[in-house]
Amino acid sequence: MNTVQVETKPFDGQKPGTSGLRKAVKVFQQPNYTENFVQAVFSAVQPSAVGSTVVVGGDGRFFCAEAVDLIIKIAAANGVKKLIVGHKGILSTPAVSCIIRKYKATGGIVLTASHNPGGPNNDFGIKYNTSNGGPAPESVTNAIFELTKNITSYKIVPNLKCSIDYCGLQYFKVDGREFEVEVIDSVVDYLQLMKSIFDFDIIRKLIKGSENKAPFNMLIDSMNGVTGPYVKKIFIEELGAPSNNAINVVPLTDFGGLHPDPNLTYASTLVKALQDGEYDLGAAFDGDGDRNMILGKKAFFINPSDSLAVLANNLECIPYFKTNGVKGFARSMPTGAAVDRVAAKCGKELFEVPTGWKFFGNLMDAGRLSLCGEESFGTGSDHIREKDGIWAVLAWLSVIANTGQSVETILINHWKTFGRNFFTRYDYENCESEPCNQMMSEFEKYITDPKIKGQKFIFGSKVYILKQADNFEYCDPIDKSVTRKQGIRVLFEDGSRFVFRLSGTGSSGATIRLYAESYEPPTSNILEDAQVALNPLVQIALEISKLSQFTGRTAPTVIT
Repeated sequence: MNTVQVETKPFDGQKPGTSGLRKAVKVFQQPNYTENFVQAVFSAVQPSAVGSTVVVGGDGRFFCAEAVDLIIKIAAANGVKKLIVGHKGILSTPAVSCIIRKYKATGGIVLTASHNPGGPNNDFGIKYNTSNGGPAPESVTNAIFELTKNITSYKIVPNLKCSIDYCGLQYFKVDGREFEVEVIDSVVDYLQLMKSIFDFDIIRKLIKGSENKAPFNMLIDSMNGVTGPYVKKIFIEELGAPSNNAINVVPLTDFGGLHPDPNLTYASTLVKALQDGEYDLGAAFDGDGDRNMILGKKAFFINPSDSLAVLANNLECIPYFKTNGVKGFARSMPTGAAVDRVAAKCGKELFEVPTGWKFFGNLMDAGRLSLCGEESFGTGSDHIREKDGIWAVLAWLSVIANTGQSVETILINHWKTFGRNFFTRYDYENCESEPCNQMMSEFEKYITDPKIKGQKFIFGSKVYILKQADNFEYCDPIDKSVTRKQGIRVLFEDGSRFVFRLSGTGSSGATIRLYAESYEPPTSNILEDAQVALNPLVQIALEISKLSQFTGRTAPTVIT
């Protein structure tokens, strides 16, 4: 077979965000749109693409199969030597990172829009991961974007037909070169990695129970995303949980109409099922398997900031850390500072980075980071270079098995030791972009005016005194690169703060996120409802930002 050069024209707006290029499916279905972007990816990583091995897989959403077919044909035309493709195109984002690292691949292409809805009228996405298994840094995504703006042609092998419906090797001759596609079981490599990290025997005993202890009853919701096959293999087959402990485990192109975002709003079916107390733990994952939500008995909610801190304080329960040691901890800037207190107690480095998992990768590769997380339901360690939902649940089960305590007891004991960082996030989704940009600009001017330092902001009986405000800037301690304008922070003298940030994970419009946090010591009312505790701070943030006036929104889409 021979390569064909196809003339094309650039499309506006093919700029990858924090997690790749995300647009509506109909945008990707335009003639040459997907082809242009995939060609730009391979061109950006030349000459490493020639003779390389590239991993390809996604969350199974609508248009995944068509995109895999195009990637195979374009990869062959660009001199790639071998593709490793998930069976039927299915690979979770953590599994892609695992496979890149295990087989020392040059990189990987992940087909997902993560927690965004799927189906013909919803979203699709393409993300490139580099040889460390993590999301491409800005130097690569910027190069891809520049190429999309000037592309005049792409290379493709139109007659190449490769089946991804069965596992095995397929060989092709392209322009006289050998081109190889290996379709692999989606779960096997990832399962082997999890077995090397966790003590499956102790988790298995927890789930099975004993004469003195009842079986540990879980309910795990894959939300018809990519984790279904992983959940069935790991939790049901390997760890012995009953089959009815897993729901929505068949990956569907439209996620069965579910919004695969594991939070209290979109995983409401799981929340309701946990409320009657039948289950000891509930968990949900997003479309591509990198995010997680943890619930205790009677739907006791573990916010991601607390989840990260609890795991940081209990890493001795996980064999991987006993063997490899614990280096440092890190969190994204908007994430609650609960883990900071654990780091201080343990004498470990603590890094505060911009939102986006790629910022953790440099620290991990330099041997300075073991555990990290984002408030957007992402938790992970240096076993791969992506956040990892299933890993997080196995980590919690390890802590429960080793301590003999319930989810709720573990967290309350943590607060009694470290105090509590009350935390909440308000999402205002699909707002008009221009008013949002205007709001952020006006708010930044107001809040960073030196004249208002020391000003009092009052709501009811609560008084907050402004200490500092800025637009978060990060200098990478490893490569010294600087990332600016990552969210407007407003910090008060009592340690309370709120943050406004425009999210880059949507496919259209804009999402404004408001984060609010306050700290209470162990002797204070640590069991108060977080929304009640933080309401004065939230109301002040909404008032001085004029969010309602700019966006027309009187209530958030999601509160977590």
